[in-house]
Amino acid sequence: MKSIEEIKPLLENPKKVVITMHQKPDADAMGSSLALYHYLIQKGHDVTVISPTNFPDFLKWMPGADGVIDYESSTDKAMQALEGIELLFCLDFNALYRTKNLAPHLEPLQCTRVLIDHHLEPQPVFDYGVSDTGASSTAQLVYETIYKLGDEKLINLEIAQCIYAGTVTDTGSFRFASTTARVHRMVADLMDRGLRHEVIHQAIYDNFLENRLRFLGHSLLNRMEVFYEFNTAMLAIPYSDLKRFDLQTGDTEGLVNFLLSIQGIKMAALIIDRNVEVKLSFRSKGDFDVNTFARKYFDGGGHFNASGGRSTDSLEKTVNRFIKAVEENETALQ
Repeated sequence: MKSIEEIKPLLENPKKVVITMHQKPDADAMGSSLALYHYLIQKGHDVTVISPTNFPDFLKWMPGADGVIDYESSTDKAMQALEGIELLFCLDFNALYRTKNLAPHLEPLQCTRVLIDHHLEPQPVFDYGVSDTGASSTAQLVYETIYKLGDEKLINLEIAQCIYAGTVTDTGSFRFASTTARVHRMVADLMDRGLRHEVIHQAIYDNFLENRLRFLGHSLLNRMEVFYEFNTAMLAIPYSDLKRFDLQTGDTEGLVNFLLSIQGIKMAALIIDRNVEVKLSFRSKGDFDVNTFARKYFDGGGHFNASGGRSTDSLEKTVNRFIKAVEENETALQ
């Protein structure tokens, strides 16, 4: 894979471009994609953003979000957008299967593939790109890419808002270890360009319906288990809870982080029965590697302190597997 700077000649003349992201995109996936969109249209390119699935309502304030094509609900429109493309940008994922049902249509494309991502072990299918696991977010990498291409003058308010949204969420509001000095320097630069951070924070974190807060209280009261002997806490959510509280895409976002606020807890797990499969989210503090944990036990992966996995077992069996895995890692969790 050639370096991201080497795409500069490819961007000198207008091209048909598609930007896509992982399924069930979060603020970083959507923010980085829309930031790149606003950059490329200023360069004169014909750009379409395709999400493999729907995305949370609390991200629909982002400039350009109303033009994002949801592949699952607008398949024909997405397929038309993919016809004859010259550049495919893949953001916030590094293996095509992460785009779910869109993947079979991306694999045979005869175009140049560009990766911008911060996850481990990228698939060897990209022609150009940046894969930096030390970056706080993919949004940060989009910002740095624009600088590397010498186009920092094109960073307008729309780009700044999208980059900040992706960064503030993926850093846990700037509290994770990935929040380096370069992240703060970037945010200062965005604020100098007119960014109002409090407006974005309110749009993301203060924009839920009442049922989401009631679900949160119910979950912490009735679904939380704490294993102090292993410095681990867990939330196991049955599908019936999702239906009872009428949860929508994104309503469980950030729930796992509450568990890390418990004194002494080193690893947190959110285990949700999605009816089709069981999804797991892991977070850790300090030197416990949840990326390796997720890969070993739950066909997943991600970052050192934040990762995810999946299970085709029932919720009960998955929980039992998780507890057994925790017991096997007792020493590392001390």
